[in-house]
Amino acid sequence: MSTSQKHQNFVSEPMGEKPVTELAGVGDVLGKRLESKGFDKAYVVLGQFLLLKQNEELFVDWMKETCQANAKQSGDCYNCLKDWCGEFL
Repeated sequence: MSTSQKHQNFVSEPMGEKPVTELAGVGDVLGKRLESKGFDKAYVVLGQFLLLKQNEELFVDWMKETCQANAKQSGDCYNCLKDWCGEFL
């Protein structure tokens, strides 16, 4: 599977205080939508990812409902968080 440079950059280091737009699949438009719902940092989205027990279907549905992400955007974000967890948790 090929991953984007954004994905590789995110997974290569600790999350820290990265803004939500650092997540693969989340650009400026989705970032603003997520921020407006209180998901301003990548670690806040990670918290939701973990609350959903890293379940891809639930996370993709949550992204769709929360910020109108399409299947590719939500899938990219899911894979980014999943790979980050594999590296750091």
